[in-house]
Amino acid sequence: MNIMFICTGNICRSAMAHHLLEKRLKDLKIQGVKVYSCGVDANSGEKSTWEAKYVMKNFYDVDLEKHRATNIRNSNIENMDLILCATKEHKEEILRLYPRLEGKVYTMKEYVKYDKPNHDKIDIDDPWGYSKEVYIDCSKEISDCIELLLKKIEKDI
Repeated sequence: MNIMFICTGNICRSAMAHHLLEKRLKDLKIQGVKVYSCGVDANSGEKSTWEAKYVMKNFYDVDLEKHRATNIRNSNIENMDLILCATKEHKEEILRLYPRLEGKVYTMKEYVKYDKPNHDKIDIDDPWGYSKEVYIDCSKEISDCIELLLKKIEKDI
């Protein structure tokens, strides 16, 4: 199974989701899942923000130092089995660019049926340009989605 996470720049949300899922798959010894990420407006080769690196390292033991952004046009999106977007707007953009991927594209929260209190919106807001605390909140939403996704993956494998 090939899974891709998508956000705007591929330096915050999708990068965090990508590398957190890889770590959790390894922790749980789940094989047969490959994880990718890209951004609809990413500058290919750009590094993750220092806040994303800090939060992921200190709260999840995930190292983003080697992560480099990939623009969607340089990605292997058409080879994906599941595409999980940070926002509804990202999902709409993907389906506009790649209409034949219909049925494989969801927001992260939509796909995992995220229903945490005080989080009634379908989007994971962009932390770029905000404080470490905003990144921490964003990473918690992503982590919750990853844990719910793992339950779905385990059922399918």
